[in-house]
Amino acid sequence: MRVHKLTFAALAVAASLSLTACQNDDDATGQSDPSAASSEVSSGDGSGSGDSQQGAGEESGGEGTGGQGTAAGSGSGSDSGSGSGENDKAGKCRTDELKFKAMDATIDGDTEGTVAVELTNGGGRECAISGYAGVDLKTNSGTLSAKRSGEPVVPGTLKDGETVAFGIHYPINDSGGSGVRITGLVVTPPDETKSVTLDWPGAATLPVTDGTGSPVKVGPIGSAGQGG
Repeated sequence: MRVHKLTFAALAVAASLSLTACQNDDDATGQSDPSAASSEVSSGDGSGSGDSQQGAGEESGGEGTGGQGTAAGSGSGSDSGSGSGENDKAGKCRTDELKFKAMDATIDGDTEGTVAVELTNGGGRECAISGYAGVDLKTNSGTLSAKRSGEPVVPGTLKDGETVAFGIHYPINDSGGSGVRITGLVVTPPDETKSVTLDWPGAATLPVTDGTGSPVKVGPIGSAGQGG
């Protein structure tokens, strides 16, 4: 009987150990499942966070692109506004930007001679020019300054490469005398102080006057040699 009791006791202990091992296995399995579920959530969170980051990146990219677009638009607007401002109020034509050409424009039958002076814009930009140019004739008797004709002044602008002209009118020497010999033409554009000297293309001499006033008259820019 004592042997049987020991056998039963041993079996009971073995069964108890087996049951404990099973419970431990079950606990381990139970802990494994939550861990796996947590990993999936974390992965899901990672995917969601990644999507969120990607979304934020795309949004940021959208803002970046929009920002560049805004900057470009702003730049374009700024350039466009600047261009418009320059067109509305072009800077004055400088002497160094202009090309000058003087030519005889006297028409047969006229009672006076005419020289047309052309001014061509070569400055690479649009510029404003209007009013009367300064005109001086160099003669063997000294410098003779032309008098303004009194014609109305019309404001104007010259695009790069465009030309405008004005006229110089002078009396013809038909006195039979030697008169006053002209040796050169000095032109100063309106609102400028720098002058250019050109060859005089008109009649070689002017009649001698009593000195009460200049016999030479100049028309405004744009008169193109017409009028007197």
